[in-house]
Amino acid sequence: MEILQTAFMQRALIAAVLVGITAPAIGIYLVQRRQALMGDGIGHIAMTGVGLGFLLNSSPVWMATLIAVVGAVTMELIRAYGKTRGDIALAMLFYGGMAGGVLLINLSDTGSNANLSSYLFGSLSTVSDSDVTAICLLAAFVVLVTVGLRKQLFAVSQDEEFARVTGLPVRVLNLLIAVTAAVTVTVAMRVVGLLLVSALMVVPVAAAQQITRSFKVTFVLSVVIGTAVTLSGTVTSYYEDVPPGATIVLMAIGVFVVLTALATPLARRRARTLATAEAATCTAEVPDARRSADKAIV
Repeated sequence: MEILQTAFMQRALIAAVLVGITAPAIGIYLVQRRQALMGDGIGHIAMTGVGLGFLLNSSPVWMATLIAVVGAVTMELIRAYGKTRGDIALAMLFYGGMAGGVLLINLSDTGSNANLSSYLFGSLSTVSDSDVTAICLLAAFVVLVTVGLRKQLFAVSQDEEFARVTGLPVRVLNLLIAVTAAVTVTVAMRVVGLLLVSALMVVPVAAAQQITRSFKVTFVLSVVIGTAVTLSGTVTSYYEDVPPGATIVLMAIGVFVVLTALATPLARRRARTLATAEAATCTAEVPDARRSADKAIV
């Protein structure tokens, strides 16, 4: 295939697969915690890391990871301990991160607004070998946490008080979710972009929830959807010369719309099946009740 003969598309496809796996994998916990927009806030903060990477002539991916992790931990601490002024502190953190990134990248000798745009909205041609190495390492960490600790993370995401009563280290797990979300943002920024990564964390999960009932099935299906839309969006971007991040997100929303349309007839079918099963159970129980009554009369 032509698309596999170019080195930059090989790197882009590898990154796309890893993004498709990791974003929904952590996104399902954020959705459970009603923190769907957390990825968007981390993306704003990570911009400062990108700008700092250009200013210091170091890897923007690793620098963005460091800044994003610090920002995510700060966000979690504000959420846990901040009172009525917590939302203002978070707003200042988000907007300060974005402003810092723009300023730092313009102060650097190697950076420009064009470089910043590729990190904001994603770019296939700028994914380097070092980026792929960093993305692979970071993605391995995300998968290890989200799969290896899925029971603990699900418990703390579903009900913090119950998790605390059962003896789970709630504060540590909350911080781990925040750090993993930050790492995921930096994994996805080269393909989807910092401003759109939150959508890839949330939309595949929301789409899977339309037709699934259990956490395990939702997890698997959301990862499948995420991988499918990132791969198809990347391929479409190559052939049609359209922005990869926007294409991937719109495809994910399209999947959500389709599954939402299918959810209603599926729900009706489940209801009919359940009603039929209950009717059959009642029919089977009636003769037994009659036999017991006849014996009592005799």
